[in-house]
Parts: sequence; structure tokens; C-alpha cells
Amino acid sequence: MKVTAAKVHDKNFLKSLELISHSMIVFDKAYNYYHQFAMWTNQQVYFVTRLKKNAVFTVIETHKTAYRKKGVAKVLKDQTIELEYYPEDENGGKQYKVKNSLRLRKVSYQDEKNRYFEFLTNNFEISTEEVAFLYKKRWGIELLFKKMKQNFQLHYFYGENENAIRTQVWCTLIAQLLMTVIQKKAQTKKAFSVVASLVRIHLISMLELTDLLRSTSRSFKKQIGGSPGQLKLNWNGV
Repeated sequence: MKVTAAKVHDKNFLKSLELISHSMIVFDKAYNYYHQFAMWTNQQVYFVTRLKKNAVFTVIETHKTAYRKKGVAKVLKDQTIELEYYPEDENGGKQYKVKNSLRLRKVSYQDEKNRYFEFLTNNFEISTEEVAFLYKKRWGIELLFKKMKQNFQLHYFYGENENAIRTQVWCTLIAQLLMTVIQKKAQTKKAFSVVASLVRIHLISMLELTDLLRSTSRSFKKQIGGSPGQLKLNWNGV
């Protein structure tokens, strides 16, 4: 996680990433930054993203073509394309006197809901289906923020200065992580929102969390051999 001011452009986040060779990263089309793409390609760092609608490119070779079929998820095209971009100097300024070219792979895909996507990657070894699958995994980021907004008080800030806001965001992220660990450890089928609500309600109760999340009973009994005053869920009638 990297928290920045709203005025900071998203592409600056890519510059701060320290990635080893043969890493695979997935990101949204808002991060189309061809100079960085070229640097990653030289470092053998792979990525999958979406191509912007206004992107200018030249098709070098078409490897695969298929027709669209309603309600069927399938790869429609697999192409090698070439993009042109202006390189940047050490300070991030563009060198407009020089123009470089970069060859990438464009995969056109239709999902089962007939939605059309164009994916961009610098990895020519993986299959076209894997390209689409990798980008689909990016949706987990959207789900993370959706869960944070729904289950934690992140829509309201308790302080107005930068430090207070950053502290609240980080505390929310830590709470999100802890709730996820508890949910996995309990092996419960309860939704994340239910887990967060139960933990919130019983924060001051002396209950064992995994038993709490696994149980469907509403009654409690004293735990035999446990700490004084500690309660345990009553499994009778479950």
C-alpha cells in the first residue's frame, strides 16, 4: 500500500515499485505509462493491463483470430503491436527530440456477459487465456476497497490533518487484514460483513473468536477449566 495526496498522478506509484526479474504485476488501464513499460521489459518484469481506447499503435503480426459468439467467453485476437513513446530523463522530463518504439502483445477478449476487453502485456510466453485470467484477478483490489468502505468507518475521518487521515487509513487496513486472518482461521462460511459485525459487537466479551464464528447457537455457558469468568459457546442443539 502507498498512500499519496489526491493531486499526485497515479503513474508516480509505478516509479516507486521495486520489482525483481520475472515478477508479474497487474494494474488498471489508468496506469498506461509506456516509458515505464519499456524499462520493465528490459528488466524482464512482466505486466498485464488494459489498452486505452485512444491508444495509437501499429499491428505487426496477428497470431490468432476468432469470431464472437454470444454468451461464450473466448479469446478473439492475439496480436503483436508496436507503440511509440518519448523517453524520460532522470528528472522525469520527456525528451521530445527522441522517439522510441516498444513491441507488446495485445489480447482481445470477450467474457460470458459479452463484454469486450483489450489486454496489453509484455509476456509472449503465457497463453492468451492466462492473460485474461491474470487481469480478472485484479478485481480483488476493487473488492478489498469495497469491503473496507462497507465494514469500516473509512467514509468519515476523525481528524482533518494529513497525519490523522493516514493513521486512520492504516488502522483500517490492519483491521481488514486481521478480520481476513480470523475468517480464514475459523474456516467459516459467514460473509466478511457478518464476521466484522460479530467481532465488533463482542470486542469486550471474553469469547473465543473461532468458536464464535463457527457456531450458530445464541446461548453461552461457562468454560470448564478455562480462565475465571471466561465464556464459551454452548454447542447444545447445534
